[in-house]
Formats: sequence, C-alpha cells, structure tokens
Amino acid sequence: MTEIPAHLLKRSQAAKSAADGGAGAPAAVSVSDDDGQTIPRSLLEQSQQSGASAPAASGGVATMAPPLMAGPSGNTHRLLTVVKSGSIQDVKASPGDKVHVWPHLLAAEFTAALFITAFTLVFSLFINAPLLELANHNATPNPSKAPWYFLGLQELLTMFDPMIAGVTIPGVVLVLLGFAPYIDRNPSNRPEDRKFAISIQTIHLMFWAVLVIIGSFFRGQGFNFTYPWDTGLHGIFHL
Repeated sequence: MTEIPAHLLKRSQAAKSAADGGAGAPAAVSVSDDDGQTIPRSLLEQSQQSGASAPAASGGVATMAPPLMAGPSGNTHRLLTVVKSGSIQDVKASPGDKVHVWPHLLAAEFTAALFITAFTLVFSLFINAPLLELANHNATPNPSKAPWYFLGLQELLTMFDPMIAGVTIPGVVLVLLGFAPYIDRNPSNRPEDRKFAISIQTIHLMFWAVLVIIGSFFRGQGFNFTYPWDTGLHGIFHL
C-alpha cells in the first residue's frame, strides 16, 4: 500500500467533514486546500470512497490506495513515458568506410611508382630501343604514322570523313564519359554494383585500343591494310 501524504489527508478530512455537516448542500460544493486551490466535489467523493475502502495501517499511520486521477468528465490522466532525445535523434556521425589519403593511399602509390621506376631501369639496361636515323625533312617515311596516342584518331581518318572522324566521334565519346558519373549515381565501390559505369569505360578503352593496334601492326606502305606476319612491321618504332 502507498502512504498518503499529509496534505492529502487534510483534504480528505475536510471533504468528510463537509459531507457530514452539509447533507443538503448542492452538488457544486468544493473545498479549498492550504494553497487556496478549489477541489471539485467529484474528486472529493472519489477520495471519500477510496478512504472508506482502505484499512488503517499498523502503527497508527492511515494508508489507503492512491485516488484515481479522473476529471469531472471521467477522463483518466496517465503519465506518459519520457523518451530521451538521443534515442530518436542521432547527432553523432556514424563512421563510414573511408581511410585517410595519407598515409594509406599515398604510401601505396609511392610504392607502385618505385616499382615501375625500378622495372623501367632494369628493362633499359638489357634491351636497347630500336631507334632509326635522324629525321630527314626532305624524305617523308612511308608509312608516316602518328604517335601511338594519336594513332587511333589517324585510323578513324582512314575510315570516315574528317568531320566525323575528328570531331563527331571523339566529341560523342567525351560527352558520354562526362555524363557517366551523373547517370550512374550509385555510391557503391563494388564492381557488381557499378555495371553501367564499368560498361561505358570498357567499351571506350576497347574501342580505342583496337584502333591503336590496327594502326600499329596492320598498316603498311601507304598506310594500307596488311598482315604483320606477311609484310613485317612498318613504322611501329618511328613514333
């Protein structure tokens, strides 16, 4: 049983005295407590009923069940659970799958650069570059090939009009590569989740690699199409 505070006991005794002394009083009778607040008659009746049904505790202290907190209209008031703001609003940033550029990324790149430099140095010690004689401005070599990074464009010029081969096709390729990150906005780094971006890049690399290979190995005298195993390599090292 819950022990009733002293001020509630005073209210209950005042309500009981008012009920015994004024049997013919109207229903709107109310009692003022120590703070000057008025207690409705409905609450007084509920308090009287609770006091009559609760037995007195041992030791001379009167105890009774807590009164039902109900208003004049019969609505029951309940205390809601207080929820802390941390459980419904997370203000801390959750750690993501990220690493710092230094030292994680730069250390790996520096190691790869050292490995490539050492490999190039050792390769150049054992194999000499097959360079030709000095260029003669009065004699144009046949075939005359562009450097390997422009050889794909030179190969397109043999197949299409210069406007199409030099402007339209490279422009379309560059526009598609520029719009690829805006079309495929998947933030995942796994290859199986980035099929569109990987497909676009693979098509671009294979298309340009095929053109470079054809221009390097399958073009002979007069830049005509030949097979390297029949006529040999022409101008492949004159780049």
